[in-house]
Amino acid sequence: MVMNDGLSIGALARRTGLAVSAIRYYEAQGLIRPWRNPGGQRRFQRSDLRRLSFVMIAQQFGFTLPEIRQELDRLPGGRTPTKADWANISATFRTRLDQKIEALERLRDNLDGCIGCGCLSLPACALYNREDKAAAAGQGPRYLMGDRPE
Repeated sequence: MVMNDGLSIGALARRTGLAVSAIRYYEAQGLIRPWRNPGGQRRFQRSDLRRLSFVMIAQQFGFTLPEIRQELDRLPGGRTPTKADWANISATFRTRLDQKIEALERLRDNLDGCIGCGCLSLPACALYNREDKAAAAGQGPRYLMGDRPE
């Protein structure tokens, strides 16, 4: 196979471990953009291997397909993305991952104490969230979401 011929959807599926139907779904979501050969078959760039691998990893970290597509749309369309192109996307995701890590650490460290949910069922809640003061900041477990008790 000549590199310019592109990869078939089957070859892409074998290499990524994704089902052909998943690759078609990602195509429909605008995450990859194959072309058609003279016989009407989809063909993919080798760089789509990296795009799909990135999608799989980003989904494991809780990113939505629209969020992933927004980042992938920053990649060049007319050429294979370079290491610098991927570094720009990685910087954005790194910041978001750092925020998620901080939230998970807060959850881990505070789950057994008052989390600002408003239930007032633990003795500590009377100290940290007297009369549900956390409710003034909004819905949800306010202290785990980053608010601090007064």
